[in-house]
Amino acid sequence: MAVVHVPSAMRELTGGAARIDAAGDNVREVIEAMEAKHPGFRERLLKDGKLRPGMQVFVDGVSNRSGLRARVKRETRVHFIPAMAGGGLSGPSSNSARFTPNE
Repeated sequence: MAVVHVPSAMRELTGGAARIDAAGDNVREVIEAMEAKHPGFRERLLKDGKLRPGMQVFVDGVSNRSGLRARVKRETRVHFIPAMAGGGLSGPSSNSARFTPNE
């Protein structure tokens, strides 16, 4: 199962838990598993079947254009992060970004 790091603004859905386990082969399936255990996640993360504007998903520290189709393996770490304004990526690595959590 994937380990999902719950944003602090969504922890009321998990009774305060900062991490939950969720099964799935991709991010969309993980969100559906989260929704089944803790109703409210789908509405907070998706709009019209897509990741909400201003929200990014990082799978094992990497965000890329796969988005909800990003593959998830056992013990994959998934973070949902509100996008930050300002700055930008440029150069050959602009298709992906890295996230390093402080755990």
